[in-house]
Formats: sequence, C-alpha cells, structure tokens
Amino acid sequence: MSNRVIVAGAGIVGLATAAELARRGNRVTVLEKETVIAAHQTGRNSGVIHSGLYYAPGSLKARLGTAGARSMRDFAAEHGVPVDICGKLVVATREDQRPALQKLCERGRANGVPVRIVDPAEAAEFEPYVRCVAALRVESTGIVDYRAVCDVLVRQIREHDGEVRLGAPITGIAADPTGVVIGTTEGEHRAEEFVNCAGLQSDRLARLAGLEPDVRIVPFRGEYFELGPDQVHRVRGLIYPVPDPTLPFLGVHLTRMIHGGVHAGPNAVLALAREGYRWRTVRPRDVADYLRWPGLWQLGKRYWRTGAEEVLRSASRARFLASLRELVPSLPDDSLLPAPAGVRAQALRRDGSLVEDFLYVRGPRQIHVLNAPSPAATASLEIGRAIADELVAAR
Repeated sequence: MSNRVIVAGAGIVGLATAAELARRGNRVTVLEKETVIAAHQTGRNSGVIHSGLYYAPGSLKARLGTAGARSMRDFAAEHGVPVDICGKLVVATREDQRPALQKLCERGRANGVPVRIVDPAEAAEFEPYVRCVAALRVESTGIVDYRAVCDVLVRQIREHDGEVRLGAPITGIAADPTGVVIGTTEGEHRAEEFVNCAGLQSDRLARLAGLEPDVRIVPFRGEYFELGPDQVHRVRGLIYPVPDPTLPFLGVHLTRMIHGGVHAGPNAVLALAREGYRWRTVRPRDVADYLRWPGLWQLGKRYWRTGAEEVLRSASRARFLASLRELVPSLPDDSLLPAPAGVRAQALRRDGSLVEDFLYVRGPRQIHVLNAPSPAATASLEIGRAIADELVAAR
C-alpha cells in the first residue's frame, strides 16, 4: 500500500530513506531548511565507508554498518560515483595497546568484517611511513563522494515523482486520525506519515511533534587539518589509532580523500551552536538548550580532563600535529593546512551516557531518527530500508 510520506532533512539519511520509500511506490516529499542538500554532517565528513569494525555485535551500527559498507560500495559503482576501497590500518604504537588491538580484531570478526593482525613489516607494505608494534588491516574500508551519492538519491526521488523542497524549515507538526500536518514557512503539507531525519535539529522536531524523548542532541565540532600537497605521499589509505575504550570518540586519524588530498583529524570539542563550525559561532538558544540538560553536566564530570585536552589541541596546531606523529612520526612541522570543520549530532541521555547505537522513536504515524552519527553515511541505504520496513509494518 502506497502512502504520502514527508521526510525532514536532505542529508544522506533523509535522502536514502526518501528514495527507498519512493521506489516502493510512496509519494514522497523531502523538506529541507537549507537551500542546498547535504549542508551539514553529510557534506562535511571525510567520505569514509566504514567497515563495521568498532560496534557492539548485534547492534544496529554493527548490522547496518557492515551491510552498508557493501551496499554503499555497490551503489557508488553502479551509479558512477567516485569510490575507492583502499583499506585501513588501525595502528598500535605501544606494546600496551596490543590487547585492545586484539579485542578490536575479535569484534570485527564477530561483525563479519575482513580483518587481520599484521606485523610492522607488513604494515609498512600498506603504509610505508607508519611506525607501529602491530596493526589491524581492514580490507573493506574505503572512501567515497557522499555529496555525489546524495545527487543520485535526489534524482531517484524525482524519477519516482517525489520532490525535494529546499529552503523549507518546519515550524509545526501535528498528527490527527488520518495523517500528519507539517507546517513550514511556505505553508502546510499533509501526509499519511512523517519521518524525521533532521540530524542536528532532530530532537527539536520530535519535541515540536509533542514527544518528550529522553535524549538531547549535543553538538561536537570535529576540527580538521589537511596535509600540504608535498606531504600527501605519506598516506596511501586510512590510518587510525587504537581507540581508547574509555573515551567516546576514535581519536585523530589520517584519511586519503576521494578527490585527492589527505584529511587529518578530527578532534572533538563542544560546539557553541548546533551548526557551530567555528569557535566564534555562538547561538545562545543552542547553548542554553544543552546547558539545561542534566546529561551534559554528568558527561562533563566524567570526561572533563579529556575535554580540556581536546580544547587545548583545538587551540594548538603543534598539539594536533603531535597526535598525528604518533601514527606517522616523519610529518614535518609545516605539514598541516586548515580544513573545514564538521559538527557531529550526538544524542546524550539524561544520565550523561552517550547513545552509542542508532536510535529512533515512534510517534503517531511518525518515526524520529534521534541518533545517526558515524557510521550513518556508510549505513544510510540500509537505514533507509529499515525505516521503510518499519513504516510498512505499522500500516
């Protein structure tokens, strides 16, 4: 049975969901507050196709991420989107990191990821400038042009008589027995169902719809540099550190980009606006929103020292470079150039715990995606299928 469905958000998750619903015969309208698609998380990430390595076995991130690594690669190849399955090294630079590297290998295998431990000599065959005591080789990690993927998804939506309306911020959401009415600055839209894929604004839309989710979106800015043109030869694929299991983020890493160049980063600092890509971007409403959330204070108590170190690294290119030199010691002092930052929409619970898995909540004729950070771009086609299945099952 086909329905009219409105999808909020023209990032990759919203567009993948809309394209899947349109392919199934639904009449789809995407509403996007910006005047371009992929304006935020999708358009500012490093373009990595993640393998599904890091995530708890059986979780949505593990299942959809591992499947998404395959489906995104195949989608890109089918539609002529630039893609390169270049592989990744997760590098142990100290002996005390070996147990964590082994646990990561075991988790990857449990998730069906092709991984193996390699010694320093074999690691150097993949990445000659890396210095390590051991490394994890992940063959299925790659890079892709996610903006180009979004262009294909928009075309697919329109080919199935759907529409993507830009510059249409949502101002109201109301459900009644026959459907959902979505108010925008350009007027009202009625549909049988509504899907919220608004990323950094997703919890606000859920509250606008009358829900009270037990999470808030807290924006973490990821700051990047890129290697100068004379230094890009030092990185062939992707080079990551062994993640600290006590910390919520993966640490700074080196990523070859699909159109050339090498990204370095990101660090993670609390942004002063939901779309705060610079320190000087401050929106009091956004700051007040998360300062009122008790979970932020609990998170701060737990990770204040790490947070302080991230702020110091944000202010010091030398500290940033020192972190990268743990992976590639030969990087010279002048190897880093500024690059655009991104902001991660991270859902935070009231008790201060970060939501580690993808999360959505149901409302009357609605689905609200409230946590879809990395690897959501990788998993976007699979997330779209899962949401479409959920809507069909509820009809």
